Amino acid sequence: MRFGSMVLAGLGLAAAFTGAAHAAGEKVVVYTAHKSSIVQAMIPQFEADTGLKAEVVQLGTGDVFKRARAEASAPRADVIWSVTGSLLSENADLIEPYKVKDADAIDPRFVAHPSWTPYTAVIYVLMVNTKMVKDADVPKTWSELSDPKWAGKVASARADNSGSAFQQMTTVLTAFGDKGWEKYAALAKNFVFSNSSGAVPRFVADGEAPLGLTLEDNALEYVVGGAPVKVSYIEDGTTASPDGVAVVKGGPNPDGARKFLDWALSKKTQETLVQAAGRRSVRKDVDGPKGVKPLGELKLITLKSIDELGGTKAIMEKWRQATGQ
Repeated sequence: MRFGSMVLAGLGLAAAFTGAAHAAGEKVVVYTAHKSSIVQAMIPQFEADTGLKAEVVQLGTGDVFKRARAEASAPRADVIWSVTGSLLSENADLIEPYKVKDADAIDPRFVAHPSWTPYTAVIYVLMVNTKMVKDADVPKTWSELSDPKWAGKVASARADNSGSAFQQMTTVLTAFGDKGWEKYAALAKNFVFSNSSGAVPRFVADGEAPLGLTLEDNALEYVVGGAPVKVSYIEDGTTASPDGVAVVKGGPNPDGARKFLDWALSKKTQETLVQAAGRRSVRKDVDGPKGVKPLGELKLITLKSIDELGGTKAIMEKWRQATGQ
């Protein structure tokens, strides 16, 4: 099934799904980069499982951290939920370490930093419109995807506005070492940029672009929904990296925040994420979605840290130079 979209009202670029958050009772304020369909699926379950109310503010990954840092002297959020793990590590001063109740069930390869908890394993894939691209023509490597014949035919979110696009970029930089920026610049010449990661799979499903770089779960949503698309994996390297969930340091409801993290990593919640959202669990005792390649069959790259790649400011300056954005 495909979840319907939801119009969310909020402050600036934010959108808030409040459910019954304004009813009497304890409230947990959550900043997230999750797409609306997952928020709609998971927040009612959280409220039913815990008896807490949730006020969820949806932002792009970069805006989550901009807002949290602007509010650091008087935090308004209790939890940062489902954002790129490397950016959580970079902003560790904003978050309070917490060991969840089911910590021993988490696959240790996804534990990247003591300040935050891995939430799901994010796989970066190539989404293909099967009406527009024959199986034999699907690019299998980053170099094939950089071929000029795909110019203007590869949808990608902007790395300055999307945590997933940023991580896709660092995958290429890591895979090709000293030639990373040269390879990425060649790839970027073929990109049609969108302002959000959620737009990429929609472009491919609607036939606005034959190919798109996106998250596995975003692509699977359209596969399950019957769109003429399929998921392909880049053979010379992709990543299975965790996004994360964390307690905001100094937030107004720290007890509620810790309960949110315990709930997010519970077996029940992780199984729901697999079944209803197509996400891969970080728990050792929860299988992946139906029809996806096992992690053991993928060539997985261990990403270099942001510091190893020169720091966010330098990376984004090089991204602008490489893309002309």
